[in-house]
Amino acid sequence: MYLDNSATTPVHPEVKEAMLPYLMDIFGNPSSKYYPQAVSSKSAVSIARQEVARLIGSKEDEVIFTSGATESNNFIIKGISDQRKHMGKHIITTAVEHPSVLEVFNYLERIGYVVTILSVNEEGFISLKEFKEAIRPETILASIQWGNSELGTIQPIEELSEICKEHGVFLHSDATQVVGKVNIELDSLPGLSSISLSAHKYFGPKGVGAVFLRKDQYSMYPDITPLLHGGGQENGLRSGTLAVHNIVGMGKASEIAYNNLENHKLKLNDLESYLKQLLSEKFGTNIKFNNPIKDKIPGIMNVQFLGINNEILVKKLSSTIAVSTGSACSASKPSHVLAAIGMRINDIRQTIRFCLSPYIDKDELDIFKSL
Repeated sequence: MYLDNSATTPVHPEVKEAMLPYLMDIFGNPSSKYYPQAVSSKSAVSIARQEVARLIGSKEDEVIFTSGATESNNFIIKGISDQRKHMGKHIITTAVEHPSVLEVFNYLERIGYVVTILSVNEEGFISLKEFKEAIRPETILASIQWGNSELGTIQPIEELSEICKEHGVFLHSDATQVVGKVNIELDSLPGLSSISLSAHKYFGPKGVGAVFLRKDQYSMYPDITPLLHGGGQENGLRSGTLAVHNIVGMGKASEIAYNNLENHKLKLNDLESYLKQLLSEKFGTNIKFNNPIKDKIPGIMNVQFLGINNEILVKKLSSTIAVSTGSACSASKPSHVLAAIGMRINDIRQTIRFCLSPYIDKDELDIFKSL
């Protein structure tokens, strides 16, 4: 049974079917003109952009396709910091971000930016008071993840949006883990200037993602230095020939996620409650749940098996259950997220993550009864 859906998800069958024509017959470059293959490709990209925008509650022209959330995070954080350095060089993030955010901040610090890394409490939440106090006149950008891939913690994005709007700080959020799992309505969060997302986190293909980049009242993008220069695709913000088949897949995955969002949330919460019950009955006081009780992504469970090395446990389970010890992008190291919430190294090395899917049946989890 596959229970590592925060690392990646299988491609939905309808997504695969939607992609196939653009791998074989409709192969035109959408930047070309007039002939049918190009026109059809351009139309398909436009439809996919509409579906992504609908899923995140944004305007269609505020969606910019990328190769995934890692590129999206790099593009926004580097590009905005570069364009606003004349206003100041202070930037803010948190201790529990994905490596594609933290490593960018480390890089910017090395080249002269001043970085504040906010701590979190034992459930992974930042303090809004500390965030406000961290803002200075020279603060130009904050990047605060929407939801955490290991704990499921959902940060208070509405309040953060209001604070950043009040202080004129560009707020970016890595929303990779929440898209398709929680309600997102970006038009109602005017202080949130951009988010990153990846299709493969919600049953789309790997290798494609997007940035939401908010336009101003004059329908202008903020000044930003592109990460990729070249042919001027995506309104000059992200050059490179568009991967039409992947973009079509992301559009279809977004359509499916939007149409099933409420049912999937209910299903994931039900599965999570049942798995928690099964594990508690099986292991009793020999396990500890590390997730917050509320304000969390449904379906993510972080569990410490007391006295058992997590690498040994994951390896032993691998023939029947696919799980992980934490983020797939830092799997070779002890979790920096769990360290940030105050767990000791020995406790971290006893912890694994279960990430559920709305496409599994409840009785499939009965496999845990035989462990």
